[in-house]
Amino acid sequence: MDPIAHSLVGASLSETPLKRLSVLASPTLVLAANAPDIDIVSAFVGRDLSLQFRRGWTHGVLAMAILPLLLAGLILLVDRCIASIRHRPPKARFGPTLALSYIGVWTHPILDWLNTYGVRLLMPFDGRWFYGDALFIIDPWVWLLAGAVVVLANTKSAISQTTWLIFGIATTALVTGVSVVPATARWTWIAGIAVIVGLRISGQVHTQLPRVATVCLTCIAVYAGSMAAGSHLATRQVSQWLSDRGSDGSVIMAGPLPANPFVRDVIILDESHYHFLELNWLRSDPFQITGPAIPRGPNTPIINAALKAPSIKGLMTWIRFPAYSVDAVADGFIVTIQDVRYARRNGLGIGTVTVELDHDLTIKPSM
Repeated sequence: MDPIAHSLVGASLSETPLKRLSVLASPTLVLAANAPDIDIVSAFVGRDLSLQFRRGWTHGVLAMAILPLLLAGLILLVDRCIASIRHRPPKARFGPTLALSYIGVWTHPILDWLNTYGVRLLMPFDGRWFYGDALFIIDPWVWLLAGAVVVLANTKSAISQTTWLIFGIATTALVTGVSVVPATARWTWIAGIAVIVGLRISGQVHTQLPRVATVCLTCIAVYAGSMAAGSHLATRQVSQWLSDRGSDGSVIMAGPLPANPFVRDVIILDESHYHFLELNWLRSDPFQITGPAIPRGPNTPIINAALKAPSIKGLMTWIRFPAYSVDAVADGFIVTIQDVRYARRNGLGIGTVTVELDHDLTIKPSM
């Protein structure tokens, strides 16, 4: 999930009864909820290195054991430094801080597992990717439910009210301004924002924030579970749909689309091609072909030579549905490698790289 979702979930947890564990519950849980994304620093070195390291070492079982210890130690150290400067006793205690750190850190890979990007939960012992295929990587309903708690709890001052007003306008512009978000979802989002504003103005729920936070987080869990179950159901329905037509798919992915829980974006891999469907449970005919089939690409010496390029090591670690194409040019070949999860739907080059070879199938140096 995106950093906003991780932060809002951590901040919402700090408004539940967990808040009683420590006066530093809020910063601890927000920092912990984002801690595994420390691997984002690899993106500053290069995109391919980022693909190799993202959602790996810092998201696996070893990190889940170590990161909370490191974070708790850091919080205790900072708290003691501040206490020394201000000549007061430290506020943080080791046990509660460690418990909150574990809870916050563990929310991170769970949320990341829910989307199609995936996460390597067993790193560093096993590099397999795990995919929930349940939530789009930016999910407005997670934002809305978790954000409601945070807004109700943190809009006491004029500065905080202005900050959250700007955030609300920005997220509303994003959700309502994206063409793939259906009109019903846009109006539902606007209605949800209006409810949050109304509750904040009334002030009636402020004394009930722990209960509100628990209810909202429970709704997020139920929603995520329902979306995961929906994707599992969609996979079964697609398999039956293919069987009824005498076809077969060796691999089927039924992933979410933005803000629409009733639709799944389906990728089907047969022996040689990728096929693309949209499954919409609200239509009388739920299945619709959304694009031409893409050949996976043959296993040829040219492609095999391109796959040895050091510059795509990260991509080949991350790629889930690879497709290969070869173009002959005057001085050799250009091999295009793409992950059809993303490359077919965007114009940003996400999930797509090219490797240039000469006629001897030697990799040309990158420019």
